[in-house]
Amino acid sequence: MITVAEAKSLIYKNTIQLEPMTMRLENAGGLTLAEDIHASCDIPAFRQSSMDGYALKFEDMDKALVVVGEMAAGTALPISIQQGETCRIFTGAPLPEGADTVVMQEKVVLENDRIIVQDKNLQKGANVRAQGAEIKATQLAMKKGTLLSPAAIGFLAGIGTTELKIFPLPKVSIIVTGKELQKPGTALKFGQVYESSSYSLGAALKAEGILEVALFEADDHPDLITELLQRALIDSDVVLMTGGVSVGDYDFVTEASQRCAVQQVFHKVKQKPGKPLFFGTKGSKLIFGLPGNPASVLSCYYNYVLPALKQLSQQKNSATELPAKLGRDYQKTAGLTHFLKGSYANGEATPLDAQESFRLSSFAQANCLICLTEMQELVMAGEPVSVILLPL
Repeated sequence: MITVAEAKSLIYKNTIQLEPMTMRLENAGGLTLAEDIHASCDIPAFRQSSMDGYALKFEDMDKALVVVGEMAAGTALPISIQQGETCRIFTGAPLPEGADTVVMQEKVVLENDRIIVQDKNLQKGANVRAQGAEIKATQLAMKKGTLLSPAAIGFLAGIGTTELKIFPLPKVSIIVTGKELQKPGTALKFGQVYESSSYSLGAALKAEGILEVALFEADDHPDLITELLQRALIDSDVVLMTGGVSVGDYDFVTEASQRCAVQQVFHKVKQKPGKPLFFGTKGSKLIFGLPGNPASVLSCYYNYVLPALKQLSQQKNSATELPAKLGRDYQKTAGLTHFLKGSYANGEATPLDAQESFRLSSFAQANCLICLTEMQELVMAGEPVSVILLPL
């Protein structure tokens, strides 16, 4: 049995980023850029008005200027102005040849196709966006490794990008094992319970934008579990198996993994909940054997699976770890790291009731996991602890 730190280190070392793929810009939001992007041209590609008004030569601002035309955004035909002339112009339109300044329309008086400028504070070049003010041709627009936020997508569209290379999100398979499990909505017979872990995991994956998720259900039979694992390994980058990972007579996950030539990295971690956690690899594919209890599944997901998913896609872990003060006394035995379902606010983390691994009611109210180290026993209120903020 290994420590939590050792388990996390081994997962990190065995997780290899997914191969970049080319994607249309409109589909790349929320993903990580896998290449540097350079501008193909100046943006804007011409001198541009930043407001509605009149374009003129600054040296003529004290004259009555003749209005000789109009420039709207999208104008294809250029206009030139001479000494003593001006041009009506609108936001986004190219400046007429010969103009160097735009006066806003509220600062002029229009009389008989002539304007009088009434802006004593007007300066040369006012209200004009220079060519290349956003970015110059060949300039680095965005670095590899940038998370493509909505603003990043808009910026790249604004410089003419249509396709780019990104690190894709992983494809995930969930294999639920246990003959006692029934779907919600069906009548329970004696000895049966409703299956919830696939719902929790599916929702957690969806919250991270991971939508390519395959679900398999298996009775407690090694041949069936082996067959489903083989199928899942064909198309998935990550396989999450719930239940059947301990050492009972009906726990066949490790046996199925061996049959599928999965290389075991570790099995069992000094932690509560989730001590039977299994982790293995097959090539670049990751296989997690999660305990069957619902709270153990989620605790292991946030501690181990989510960081690996983010590493595969070159993204920052969305479950933030930070220091806090314990909100109330808590007693535990030494020897295992405990992850307590907790409520975090204003720098204080308070353990909730119902900490048992089969109970999800407290997890449904939690916004953090409180981490108590192996050697800690009685932890007093106000003592420093580490917490993992859940990405709710």
